[in-house]
Amino acid sequence: MNSMLSQVRAIAETMVTSPEHAKARTAIIDIGSNSVRLVVYDGPRRIPFILFNEKVMAGLGASLGKTGRIEPDAMERGLRAVGRFGHLCKEMDVQEVRCVATAAVRDAENGDEFIQRAEALGLSVELLTGAQEAIAAAHGVLSGIPGANGIVGDLGGGSLELARIKDGGVHETISLPLGVLRLPEIRAKGAGALERCVKKMIAKAGWAAEADLPFYLVGGSWRALARFDMELMHFPLPVVHQYEMPAARAEQLTRIISHVDKARFKEIPQITGTRIPTLPDAAALLSVVVRQLKSSRLIVSAYGLREGLLFGDLPPDIQAHDPLLVAAEAEGEAQARFTGHGDMIERWIAPLFLEDGSAWRRIRRAACLLADVGWRANPDFRSERGVEIALHSNWVGINASERAMLAQALHSNFGGGLSSPPGIDGLAPPQAIKRATLWGLAIRLGQRLSGGVEGPLLASRLEMIGDVLELRLRGVDVDLFGEAVERRQRQLAQAMGVKYRMAW
Repeated sequence: MNSMLSQVRAIAETMVTSPEHAKARTAIIDIGSNSVRLVVYDGPRRIPFILFNEKVMAGLGASLGKTGRIEPDAMERGLRAVGRFGHLCKEMDVQEVRCVATAAVRDAENGDEFIQRAEALGLSVELLTGAQEAIAAAHGVLSGIPGANGIVGDLGGGSLELARIKDGGVHETISLPLGVLRLPEIRAKGAGALERCVKKMIAKAGWAAEADLPFYLVGGSWRALARFDMELMHFPLPVVHQYEMPAARAEQLTRIISHVDKARFKEIPQITGTRIPTLPDAAALLSVVVRQLKSSRLIVSAYGLREGLLFGDLPPDIQAHDPLLVAAEAEGEAQARFTGHGDMIERWIAPLFLEDGSAWRRIRRAACLLADVGWRANPDFRSERGVEIALHSNWVGINASERAMLAQALHSNFGGGLSSPPGIDGLAPPQAIKRATLWGLAIRLGQRLSGGVEGPLLASRLEMIGDVLELRLRGVDVDLFGEAVERRQRQLAQAMGVKYRMAW
């Protein structure tokens, strides 16, 4: 018994979350070539929640290729957006505002004028270099996909940044003048012009990263392209983060899009009208880039420059925290009846699942941290509430298969039993869904025994003794046994295919 407890504690120590909260509300004003955006954050420093998000399609870089300047109308739209965003930050009591400008302002002849006028509105504008853009985008991917290993491509309106990431760090970076607002002029030079241009630019930049690596897609146009593919593939989960495509799909999408009417794109709610005109050029560039880099597959990241700026400012110990578990703990604590219960449940059920690998252990822990999020819901809809949180919350560090496992665990925990919620069948293999079902039933047993408090969990243990699922209580606590507890233990044992008993 002591060795088993030691093993459980050792495993738990590898999944410490410590959701340290931000010292103050923060915001980023991102002055891009296509849009100007404000995002206000609060919550855990490692994975802050978005309180407010607004963008204005200012088009600062729209005429850059022709005139080399920010056009007057675009400048006024951009400055109005900056002024509004600065005012909102004051009203929202944002303590730290970081205002950054990228390729359009950096490359425009009158970029200095834009910065001076923006600073006259009371903001300090940080003009990022191409290398800084690439590093920030790469940090964004590392923040949202811990352990990512490959090449990050961040497609903006004015530039394309590439960055090699591995071992949690950023290595080679380059910035190329290949933003979606510049591509029409290049492609107008004829078939093969874009390929020749990209090949020449990559060679001139001295890019020498190895081939056969995943390519991580960052930027609104490439995310919109991925959403179009999700629609074509009837992908059951409307979450673009960590959506994967084979590398050859880029060239296929280029051909498909050339024959699709714009009205078809408007039927997809997640693709805004302002993104639709960029899709043919974005697809063509992606096809060329992955061919030149000899990429192995495509992985979409919802995190990019803004999230990377936040991540890059964190100390290494907080960067190392698991973003899924930090977010799950914060969400669970906000909605649970009693604080700290998720941790207790996880330790209580862990002896049943010692053979779970590290990937499954973290999803099981996330399920435990979220085990009480449905208690305020109508009892008839608690299962639906749990599934909705698992599948559609703004989690990162989790792929579609893992979301399905999380959804199944919460479904079973909240009364769904052995059934599976609609829509997860094709997301995870049957053995994974079965395992998550057992997690959910074990959590449900712990919830019923304990009433949501720690005392009964500390006074009991749940473990396999041979082929028997044993729930043991101290003699002085034996009256915690009851019909409802016995019923849930029996359900778990039957699902595991074993016998069960209560002992003291």
